[in-house]
Amino acid sequence: MQDWLKSLGIQEVNSGVCDGRWVEKPGGGELVSVSPIDGKPIARVLQGSEADYERVMDSALDAFGSWRMLPAPRRGLVVRDICDELRRHKEPLGRLVTLEMGKIYTEGQGEVQEMIDMGDFAVGLSRQLYGLTMHSERSRHRMYEQWHPLGVVGIISAFNFPVAVWSWNAMIAAVCGDTMIWKPSSLTPLTAVATQQIVNRVMDAHNLRGVFGLVVGRGSTVGEKMINDRRVPLVSATGSTPMGRRIGEVVGKRLGRTILELGGNNAIIVMDDADPKLALRAILFGAVGTAGQRCTTTRRIFLQKGIAEGFTKKLVDSYKTIRIGDPLDPGTVMGPLVDGDAVETMMKALDAIRAQGGEILYGGKKLDRPGHYVEPTIVKARPGMAIVKEETFAPILYLFTVDSLEEAVKLHNSVDQGLSSAIFTRNLQAAEAFLSHEGSDCGIANVNIGTSGAEIGGAFGGEKETGGGREAGSDSWKAYMRRQTCTINWSDELPLAQGVQFGE
Repeated sequence: MQDWLKSLGIQEVNSGVCDGRWVEKPGGGELVSVSPIDGKPIARVLQGSEADYERVMDSALDAFGSWRMLPAPRRGLVVRDICDELRRHKEPLGRLVTLEMGKIYTEGQGEVQEMIDMGDFAVGLSRQLYGLTMHSERSRHRMYEQWHPLGVVGIISAFNFPVAVWSWNAMIAAVCGDTMIWKPSSLTPLTAVATQQIVNRVMDAHNLRGVFGLVVGRGSTVGEKMINDRRVPLVSATGSTPMGRRIGEVVGKRLGRTILELGGNNAIIVMDDADPKLALRAILFGAVGTAGQRCTTTRRIFLQKGIAEGFTKKLVDSYKTIRIGDPLDPGTVMGPLVDGDAVETMMKALDAIRAQGGEILYGGKKLDRPGHYVEPTIVKARPGMAIVKEETFAPILYLFTVDSLEEAVKLHNSVDQGLSSAIFTRNLQAAEAFLSHEGSDCGIANVNIGTSGAEIGGAFGGEKETGGGREAGSDSWKAYMRRQTCTINWSDELPLAQGVQFGE
């Protein structure tokens, strides 16, 4: 076991259940964490059972009673200390993200920085949980609204951002006064264990326990237990659309709340007047970054006819220079897919592309080396290809040629997903049209930047089958709290609203 892993509290065998203290022998069986870099095991994690989930839930419920009564700015100070601890461990934690998930080194470091940025945002937010005051129609009455913590929040995160998305929820939920239980992806348990170790050190210093809980476990046990649990008023889940449908149905049936961040099928429109270098750089990062495994990955390109042929050639030439390999090597641009199933999914998608008449302009091969490496792929798409409307979580990029912005927007909006979108143009009218009611139907719409790489501060999320959830910025904090409208009568009378008269 390498020293930098040990510095994060990672040993050969680790418990994956924590209620503020690690459960020594959880009952959910052993889970082996395998690095996609070389296909070799990194460590073993003991998963939680339903009984272990109950233990963490009891601790979270108990902590909620006192945590919610701590003034929000003081809760913010605890989050600030977590941020400082993350700063101290940024390099090894980011390295672990790369080792376990496979994203390149700079992206792993960027993911931890995103956690820090999210925490800093939440610290400021802890003094801005504002409610409104309203004028009453009744004399000597005051009306206002205030916000209260919800309770125990369930967080289900995906492998592609194994720690950042947890922070989007956890940092804000914490300053709002909620406690939480985190179920991470079974593909990336070690990053969750390491993050929990970091948080535990801070909570111990504050003599706090149960605010941040962790249960590594199977979806069929821990996941189902969480989404059916009436003690969890909010479940925030990141993953596939089918998973989101299941969670939305179950939680909705018990009238609980959800934040769903699901599939994306993101597109960029490149107009004739676009800056080609700017557009090319954005497409390369959007399509190849994280080996095509971001929810905001660029998957479709609409090229206006005047530049389509020349731009396609430049794009293919650029793909030929992409260095694929060990993501811990600073010179690597694209690392592996997360596991063998992801590779198999990509190969099946390529078979469907060929069967549906698509032309593979570059890539499309599995690389013969240890680990789960593939070539990023460019496809000249044919109108009507069914595969284009699906989200394949792999580096496959579809190219279309269009005559006009109107045609591009129509095709852009023709898929069921609605997360991120972009246009490259120097034309103010085209840019504004893309951002108008007649333009992009996505939750994120950009001009002259790509689909991937959202900043902290703006609300993140999408429409349609992307789930409609919003996290990370703007007023997304309201999802973690309950609104209460209050009216105070400081008169000696009891007038009714709308002039209603009742008795004498």
